[in-house]
Amino acid sequence: MAKKHVRLTRLELEIMRYVWDLGEAAVREIHEAIPASKRPAYTTIQTILTRLEEKGAVKRTRKIGNAHLYQAVTTRQSTGARLIDELLDLFGGSPEPLVAHLIDSGKLTLEDVKHAEELLKKRRK
Repeated sequence: MAKKHVRLTRLELEIMRYVWDLGEAAVREIHEAIPASKRPAYTTIQTILTRLEEKGAVKRTRKIGNAHLYQAVTTRQSTGARLIDELLDLFGGSPEPLVAHLIDSGKLTLEDVKHAEELLKKRRK
């Protein structure tokens, strides 16, 4: 289903969040779903969706009146995994600097560590 290694910009990722959340949506629906304080122009969203379609991240599913409806082709999970892999590549493949930062910033809790241990135990089996 998902194309391999679709590279997305920060703004494209932000728009994809709304496409994933909405499932199938027109430009107007995506525009209105974005909080007003962070909302780009309608035409900017339209342009970003065209770029996302060219990259294979979204597709037009149907047309209602003059509005095209868009749906994600890439999954949130595959996109997140690719981003994490790229981040780890910056650290030579080692997760230690990332984990250390998460601990220092307070974003990694003891519950998160316990959950990670459970996943590692399951993977080992």
